[in-house]
Amino acid sequence: MTTLKAVRGTRDLLPPETALWNRIESTARRVFARYNFGEIRTPIFEDTGLFARSVGEETDIVAKEMYTWEDRARAQSEKSQSLTLRPENTAGVVRAYIEHKLGESGQLQKLYYIGPQFRRERPQKGRYRQFWQIGAEVIGPPSAGSESALRDAEVLEMLATLLDELGIIGWTLELNSVGSSADRERYNRTLRAALIPVAPRMCVDCQRRAVTNPLRVLDCKVPEDQPIIDALPRITDSLDEDSKKHFAQVTAALDAAGVSYKLNHRLVRGLDYYTRTTFEFTHSGLGAQNALLGGGRYDGLSEALGGPRAPGIGFAMGLDRLVLTLQNQLDERSTQPKVDAFIAPLGENLNAAALVLARELRRVGLAVELGDGSFRLKKSFEAADKTARRIVILGEDELQSGILTVKDFASGVQTKVPRAELAAFLRN
Repeated sequence: MTTLKAVRGTRDLLPPETALWNRIESTARRVFARYNFGEIRTPIFEDTGLFARSVGEETDIVAKEMYTWEDRARAQSEKSQSLTLRPENTAGVVRAYIEHKLGESGQLQKLYYIGPQFRRERPQKGRYRQFWQIGAEVIGPPSAGSESALRDAEVLEMLATLLDELGIIGWTLELNSVGSSADRERYNRTLRAALIPVAPRMCVDCQRRAVTNPLRVLDCKVPEDQPIIDALPRITDSLDEDSKKHFAQVTAALDAAGVSYKLNHRLVRGLDYYTRTTFEFTHSGLGAQNALLGGGRYDGLSEALGGPRAPGIGFAMGLDRLVLTLQNQLDERSTQPKVDAFIAPLGENLNAAALVLARELRRVGLAVELGDGSFRLKKSFEAADKTARRIVILGEDELQSGILTVKDFASGVQTKVPRAELAAFLRN
């Protein structure tokens, strides 16, 4: 019989690695709360039209990478519906903003999410077909200040704080402006014309994109195409005065806050809904695909989905890539936290008493691993040394006297501790 395995492009996350995932998620929640973000949880699949209208029908995501199926009608009165596993979460958040009329509050909506996304792309290190993202969106009516460059700078400053608190060293913020929708349309015409004579010398993907979506050519990573791309017109030359002013306000606020950045005129991001500010945080430890996270402003997305005018800015970070970066930087032992104590009963007749003791310690917040009385003492010590900082020996003498024997593995010191003082001792 064939052994069943995880589907290609997916994987199981197991301890101790999941401890690092939990650390990243809890740190993100803690930082987001300080900036007044609340959590939103959207469905894992949506109507296919949501992504076609928001992400863009000519993007690689919609054209080649989405998991889509026809949800057959269950009754003659019903119509079948095309559904898609979400390839990104911004569109779903904006759909929820419109559906639940969140703009009617007149306030900015600051929302974050944590969850899996799905794209049918070629699996590689740090890139999977089911992948987890942490993201956030700031969206609302213009009267709430949603168009302000300050919102952009605040999001970027928050991300710099988050990466620092996660312990990621050596990140780089790359920044650009793709201007308004009119600027972008003007630049697309300029870029398309400039690509006509040079596209035949470029890779197959660039030849296709030169016709369908010229901006995507700027994301090409093929080494032979780079000199050609570097000589193409820059989007900054197509920006109107309002877009230039907005971008100058973003960089001025970042300068004032002490957040360092690097201008990258080729940074346009891969989704059609972006306007004005676009950004990526990169890290050299990830190789050629060096983006830790990215995002940008999307001032017209709500209207494109049939909603009210609601400018916004957001980002998404891949947890797989954050974990890879942290694993490269942290001492391996720091990703394998040990529990406070391992309780070793000396005999099977003491198993129940050991469970009672473990229950007492766990109820006051200590992490405890429970041994078994069938273990020889040597085996208990070996098991305890792998999982816990201390071993608590529970024999007949200890049970009767209420004085427990505790050994600390780091110092090698063995101590007699009254049961009433055990929890306090283990905390120290």
